Amino acid sequence: MEWSDVRIFLAVSRGGSFGEAARSLGVSHPTVGRRVRALEDEAQQPLFRRTRRGLVLTDAGDALLALAESMENSALAMERRLAGNHDRLEGILRISSADWFAGYVLAPVLAELGRRHPAVVPELIASYRLLDLSRRDADVAFRIVPFSEPDIVQRRLMRIGYGVYGTADTARIAQDDPDAVGLILMNTAQSHFPDVAWLLDAFPTSRRVFTSTSRSVQARMCLQGVGLAVLPRPLGDAMPGLQRIATPEPPPARDVWVGYHHDLRHMDRLRAMLEIADALLADGQAPQLPAAG
Repeated sequence: MEWSDVRIFLAVSRGGSFGEAARSLGVSHPTVGRRVRALEDEAQQPLFRRTRRGLVLTDAGDALLALAESMENSALAMERRLAGNHDRLEGILRISSADWFAGYVLAPVLAELGRRHPAVVPELIASYRLLDLSRRDADVAFRIVPFSEPDIVQRRLMRIGYGVYGTADTARIAQDDPDAVGLILMNTAQSHFPDVAWLLDAFPTSRRVFTSTSRSVQARMCLQGVGLAVLPRPLGDAMPGLQRIATPEPPPARDVWVGYHHDLRHMDRLRAMLEIADALLADGQAPQLPAAG
């Protein structure tokens, strides 16, 4: 049984269809179907059955799943170990972070990495989703929450301040008639974030007018005069047309954590990037970006 076939089997079991497996693996739909049929011929019984909700494992497929996941873990461990032992400063470095952090905090770090080591190619995965480092979804991740996964080397990198932002017109409305100003917040899934509760407490009579998982989108909507938003200061301070609004107490600051899988601790291109990040962000302040325009 070949690992490439097992990889397709796992993608189908997780995606629930040949099409979803093909998209996730970057192969064609017929290739997925052909390899699954080959596995079923080898097993001499069906591994999937069709339902209204998509493909689900048969009893035989379910019995194979644990063995397939064990093979996957071994393959991923080998991949991480080989990457971690790569001693040349070249190749792709996959980095996961929120979009605003990538654009307004990490950008100077990655630019300096390119100047020092031009053969290293940073690949930035800008998303609020928490990617799986054990599966090499990313080599290193920056988060505002500590890592809970096993075998992750992590540390607190810096502390980010937040502020309340709006246009000059929005700021005047907030001062004269708080009932008339709208609030721009994180979406429902992130409604537990400390800044959401803080903003609702600070402006209890204001209405919710827009939500988004993206701080950058929140900043853009704020710039359109839609309402007030709590933004990370590296983002809010860099947006022409927005002003930070004084409040009796500032919104809660957040720690930024950096983490990577233990097997990658010897990856030189990762260590080089982290050394630059430490040097530029050591005082807890994001480096200044060039002014817009």
